[in-house]
Amino acid sequence: MQLVNSYLTVTALTKYIKRKFESDAHLKDIWLQGEISNFKHHSRGHMYLTIKDDNARIQAVMFAGNNRRLKFTPENGMKVLIKGEIGVFEPFGQYQLYIQQMEPDGLGSLYMAYEQLKEKLHKLGYFDETYKQPIPAYPRHIGIMTSPTGAAVRDIITTLKRRYPIAQTTVVPVLVQGSNATESIADAIKRANEKDVFDLLIVGRGGGSIEELWAFNEEITAQAIFNSSIPVISAVGHETDTTISDYVADVRAPTPTGAAEIAVPSQLELIEKLDNSRRYLTNMMNQWISHAGQHLNRVKQSYAFRYPEQLMKQKEQELDKQVDRLEKMADMKWRLKRDAFVQMNTRLAASHPKQQLSYAEKELGQYQKQLKDRMNSYLEKNTDRLQTAIEKLSLLSPLETMKRGYAITYHSAGGLVKSVDHVSLNDHIAVKLADGSLDCHVMDKKEETDGAGE
Repeated sequence: MQLVNSYLTVTALTKYIKRKFESDAHLKDIWLQGEISNFKHHSRGHMYLTIKDDNARIQAVMFAGNNRRLKFTPENGMKVLIKGEIGVFEPFGQYQLYIQQMEPDGLGSLYMAYEQLKEKLHKLGYFDETYKQPIPAYPRHIGIMTSPTGAAVRDIITTLKRRYPIAQTTVVPVLVQGSNATESIADAIKRANEKDVFDLLIVGRGGGSIEELWAFNEEITAQAIFNSSIPVISAVGHETDTTISDYVADVRAPTPTGAAEIAVPSQLELIEKLDNSRRYLTNMMNQWISHAGQHLNRVKQSYAFRYPEQLMKQKEQELDKQVDRLEKMADMKWRLKRDAFVQMNTRLAASHPKQQLSYAEKELGQYQKQLKDRMNSYLEKNTDRLQTAIEKLSLLSPLETMKRGYAITYHSAGGLVKSVDHVSLNDHIAVKLADGSLDCHVMDKKEETDGAGE
């Protein structure tokens, strides 16, 4: 058995293994192919995942400083190509892969990022027609956001001047490719909206590879176009090139030249429309003048112009008739109003409070007399009924019977004696008479049968 001091701690052993990993040059620059599983994107930005094949797996982590440069979002089941290094995570004593670069295996990362962003913005509604703004029919000031040295800007300006030279155009120089192109385009769109001098924006560039057009496939560019209060025409690449900006913009043009043709009307077409409108107005004016001349001739040939004196006399007579009619109507109206006033005055006098009070006093006297008569009649009637009831009650009263010599007997306890069986010898009883009572002592009692006292 070895001494205790010769034993290693778990921490010491783990650190030793970690130094071995770190000193191995073959583990510092690993190029790995595998499939993602157990993917988790932490709230702090780090990505944790497992890289596996058919026979083995390894834990991996990609810190936020590295994964923010990814052009796609990793998903479970995705085949990927990875560059990284192997290290040891000391708290768990496990080795893991620290990922520095990652891209899809078998599908370009730019294309993958394009499809993922396209699906994301589609779900957010960036492509919905409800958010598309109409392009002004006759724009006054057009902002052209592209490279000032490319062929696209020359094609746009040439087409705008040829089709609609009265529109003012301003080239807003932006980077259209490279690492800073996205911020350049987005900032230019934001500044244009803040200044509020344009009523239409053309954003685009000439054709190129997907890498060269990538600034128009970034989410920052898409957000700037979507949030623009100024209508935006996207003119990126050739007709076969389609970018995220094309989907988000209010109108997508197949080429920069096509954007200029969409942005403004053709002056030749406008001149032709003006000529047609001028001819139409000339014809309408000629017709109106012709009709007005015919009407004037009819007026000249009318009776009023040919015989004005006779017409004046006729109108004077008609005026007299109308005056007479008006006077009669006024007189009749006055009489009707006067009669109505008299009737109203009569009704008002009849409804005067003094007259109403007099009527009310008379009615009150009649009601009082009727009430008094009815009360006297009711009192006499009920007095007779009361007297009759008193007489009937007197006939039935025990006191009347007692006045004729009858008496009522009570026990000493107060109970009524109705039979000889209710008392015993030597009992004390009270005999109630009409004019008083007797206190008696039972000396003897006799029971009589029916007819015995006769």
